Amino acid sequence: MSELVISSLSISRAELPVVTGLDARVESGSISVVLGANGAGKTTLLEGLSGVIPVSGGVVSIDGREIQKARPGQRSREGLAHVEQGRTIFSQLTTEENLRVALRDGSGLSEAYALFPELLQRRSVRAGLLSGGEQQMLVIARALLTRPKVLMIDEMSAGLAPVIVSRLMAAVRRLADTGLAVLLVEQFAALALSIGDRAYVMRRGRVVYDGDCPSLLRAPDELHRLYLGG
Repeated sequence: MSELVISSLSISRAELPVVTGLDARVESGSISVVLGANGAGKTTLLEGLSGVIPVSGGVVSIDGREIQKARPGQRSREGLAHVEQGRTIFSQLTTEENLRVALRDGSGLSEAYALFPELLQRRSVRAGLLSGGEQQMLVIARALLTRPKVLMIDEMSAGLAPVIVSRLMAAVRRLADTGLAVLLVEQFAALALSIGDRAYVMRRGRVVYDGDCPSLLRAPDELHRLYLGG
């Protein structure tokens, strides 16, 4: 069983605190959903965890091994994968060439195609010609080929039609059910809560809710209050 544990984490940008004293946990086989209004610190949290930006305090560990001071490559080798916003692909390479870039042991393509059969149909198409939804499938599949223990996904729904978002949410749930630990930052709160296990709501860099997803899904007024304060 793998586990990502975040303790008293603080992250600053331009010497200004963005995330302060944050505690969270992501367990194997589960989805922890991070919600909050724009500017709450959600993307900064993921970037600090993956090493895109440094953390200013606290501890981050995977299976008891601290990684908060490690370089991004080392964090990846420890089992942390980060799907960033923006669907970063190699646009001139084909779909399959994009996937092969991430292969560590020469295997895994069949698993990627089983999760997203759409990519198999488009395996020879240049990635830059894929639809937005297909590109998002591609970056998630590519992250899986690194054999992570923990998968962090930042706003995978951005700019996509609701039917595609539902398709992606179902795939993420399937991944968690195979034993992966998933940390999901998402703007479609209801959809994310419907597939998630544990929810964290952030406001101004702090966690203001830590509880189970079903309870928060059944309390939309409470979710609204948590977003806006008061």
